[in-house]
Amino acid sequence: MYAIRLHAFGPAENLSYEEVEDPLPAPGQVRVAVRAAGVHLLDAALREGFQGPAPAPTPLPTVPGREVAGVVEALGEGVPSSWLGRRVVAHLGFAPGGYAELAVTDLERVHEIPANLDDAQAVAMIGTGRTALGILQFAELGPDSVAVVPAAAGGIGTLLVQYARNAGATVVGLAGGPAKTARVRADGADLAVDYTDTGWPAKVRAHLDGRAATVVFDGVGGEVAREAVALLGPGGSHLVFGWSAEGIRGGQGHFVEGVSKSVLGPVMIEKAGGLRALELRALAEAAAGRLTPAVQTFPLAEAAAAHRALETRGTTGKVVLTPTPAPRRP
Repeated sequence: MYAIRLHAFGPAENLSYEEVEDPLPAPGQVRVAVRAAGVHLLDAALREGFQGPAPAPTPLPTVPGREVAGVVEALGEGVPSSWLGRRVVAHLGFAPGGYAELAVTDLERVHEIPANLDDAQAVAMIGTGRTALGILQFAELGPDSVAVVPAAAGGIGTLLVQYARNAGATVVGLAGGPAKTARVRADGADLAVDYTDTGWPAKVRAHLDGRAATVVFDGVGGEVAREAVALLGPGGSHLVFGWSAEGIRGGQGHFVEGVSKSVLGPVMIEKAGGLRALELRALAEAAAGRLTPAVQTFPLAEAAAAHRALETRGTTGKVVLTPTPAPRRP
């Protein structure tokens, strides 16, 4: 099979497209012919050598990637034969191997893909979707809510905008540049503002006409977060789940005593009843049409270009790699 391999930590150019041995499913595992592989900003940090929450350093060489969707084409010992040929999606956890034509994972991580979802949508919901729904557990949204969403054209941001809109909230989406603000408007935001315009907070205040924000969904940090938090009224909530503007390797979110609450990590997972419960709910929300993930695809061979685009904020929605498998050898 062909896969993306990383032989040395460093820049995106270190990702190489190579032919490697097909992985074999161990007992209790399935092998998936990958049709879509998710790319996350954390993947870029891990590529540079950041270990993050991983329990052990990543051994090299490695095949990056932790989110895959495709068709089950081989079974490990003990897996029922009924799984063969099913369209499935899985988050691989801390095990890499997603940027490839074939990937193996434990059966307990696998979900069958609803018939009305394509592979790219499914892979977006299994990671990004579950995170968005985990964050939303901490927000009580309704017609009286005013939600501000920085990075509203990103993978998580698009889902937060849609969910808040569905709840009847007034939604203000922040994004960089006209193409991204157009995407935010298409997702149903009442106001889409370009945060690269230094006067954006005044535009938001004018639109709200005396109303204050009730919640800020903040995965950005930096100056945008500081300006967004200033829009909150008494009793408002600042939900922090990242700080991409500061860099994932050691940045700090903009926390304000009394309003800020970090929602990533064990507390979010415990509140949901486990990661699998979040994954099931995310897939169900997409299958029902209540949430529609935005997806930007790159060929598997162009994984380095996908990383560069993601790191420079040149993407919209969830970034997904799409393998083009060669004919299988007998």
